[in-house]
Amino acid sequence: MTIDFAVPLAPEIARNVTAALDEDLGAGDLTASLIDASRSSRATVISREPGVLCGRDWFDECVRRLDPQARIIWQAADGERIAANQTLCDIEANARALLSAERSALNFLQLLSAVASKARRYADAIDSTRAQVVDTRKTLPGLRIAQKYAVRCGGGGNHRLALWDAILIKENHIHAAGGIAPALAAARRIAEQAGERCRFIQIEVESLDELDTALAAGATMILLDNFSLDTMREAARRNAGRAVLEASGNVTLETIRAIAETGVDRISVGALSKDVKALDLSMRFVD
Repeated sequence: MTIDFAVPLAPEIARNVTAALDEDLGAGDLTASLIDASRSSRATVISREPGVLCGRDWFDECVRRLDPQARIIWQAADGERIAANQTLCDIEANARALLSAERSALNFLQLLSAVASKARRYADAIDSTRAQVVDTRKTLPGLRIAQKYAVRCGGGGNHRLALWDAILIKENHIHAAGGIAPALAAARRIAEQAGERCRFIQIEVESLDELDTALAAGATMILLDNFSLDTMREAARRNAGRAVLEASGNVTLETIRAIAETGVDRISVGALSKDVKALDLSMRFVD
């Protein structure tokens, strides 16, 4: 399965894995030294609960950093649904290397699979509506790109990756700029200077009056902050397709369907990446 993603992953994977292995191994794995340095072992990774797989490349990089000759054969791809007690991959590698890489490799696989699984539940909840669930910048420090990739694996979309690739004008920006129209005008100048680096300009509104002002000022992407369902429906009616409307604020799995049915285009959910419980996966040596 091919997952379309906005930035090259290889440099990010290398950076993530370097940090993880440096943190865990330090001056060397004392316990793994119990094992004969020449011994090879076989192992499998098994899912203990259903979900969506994500993070294979991070897992592979952890293992192959310590044993470049390791053989890892996957039986599921990133973005695929997996079942409880399913074998995900078979590994043959140096025993010491595999033991030393195990925790870091599984940490990546469990976290990213958890994010993908959660994104899949939210995406499924609004299936057949026009809306798309998207992530936010509420990610674990140092793992934003990895988590946003995981959201894509789960069927969600990505909001801006960071502060450098888009403009999101919020309440304090509007106040400091002197109003919605001046803020949008300044944003357009900045976006023109940034060129292709700036993917979009979005402005947050907190009322229907502010929505009308933003539309009159030519806004093409508007964030509806904590609107009620009735107000969202009215916003969609007034907008009439002129701008991309995004709903935000206190979105849960129980409420997202009703929000999607108001006619908004996107629904941002911080919980996709900040409130996750690792998917239960385990590695077992088989020889």
